[in-house]
Amino acid sequence: MREITGVYIPVPTPFRGEAVALDGFRANLRRWNETGLGGYALLGSTGEFPMLTEAERDAVLVAAREVIPRDKLMIAGTGTNSTLVTIQQTRRAAEIGADAAIVITPHYFTKGFTQAAQIRHYLALAEASPIPVVLYNFPLNTGINLEADTVARLAEHPNICGIKDSSGNIPQAAQIIHLTPKTFHVLVGAAAALLPSLAIGSSGGILALANIAAREFCEVYAQARRGQWEEAKAIAARMMLADRGVPGRHGIGGLKAGLDLQGFYGGPCRAPLGTPDGDAIEDIKEALVSAGLL
Repeated sequence: MREITGVYIPVPTPFRGEAVALDGFRANLRRWNETGLGGYALLGSTGEFPMLTEAERDAVLVAAREVIPRDKLMIAGTGTNSTLVTIQQTRRAAEIGADAAIVITPHYFTKGFTQAAQIRHYLALAEASPIPVVLYNFPLNTGINLEADTVARLAEHPNICGIKDSSGNIPQAAQIIHLTPKTFHVLVGAAAALLPSLAIGSSGGILALANIAAREFCEVYAQARRGQWEEAKAIAARMMLADRGVPGRHGIGGLKAGLDLQGFYGGPCRAPLGTPDGDAIEDIKEALVSAGLL
């Protein structure tokens, strides 16, 4: 598999009524395919993966494989609280055609899921998985932080190829980059962390905000790689207006509303997640205009 570098979208799962809107999903991907994205992460937090049935998860991956070109990576979210089920879901994603799996830390039994338990889980998965594994650290949602020493230990396995670190903790990202080989890719999960992380050697980002600013974040990445830091900083600063006003205030529902405003298919979130309406939509529109995204 090629390197996991650049900017990736954690793709939202669109709904129409109670059903997954696969037509809107495919249409969104076709538009994003026209940008310089490195690829897509499916069935992640932005994809509302805990809200989906097994059949729906399969349908999302099948639809994605149909429209994602081979020059963009298809990374499937397969993590669960069970090592056995995670292995099963990862093998299924590989059968459908995913290039890699992105795997959230087990977290339901917070006290039981120690760093040692995380190591056991990921090493067992890496041994069993037919595709490379990307660790996924999101302590805000899980209550568990994958520590840098733990990541370094896991990075020794040849089938564990990187991490999405959504902690927003730049010193921790720096430590992980320092402790892991160059073949291990550290990607940040917060838009505000992309530029500072690139300065210390990250490989890029899997950024929710890139759903509504794919071209802009691809440009930030490209400028930084060329050493044009001032130009990159100017675009990144403008994007922070949207970051605060859209996902910062309105979460996944805000991103979906932003997609609707841009002519993509966003649609509602699945209950009990809220979907913005009325004044909130005006807020989101204002944030997009101020960032030059509408």
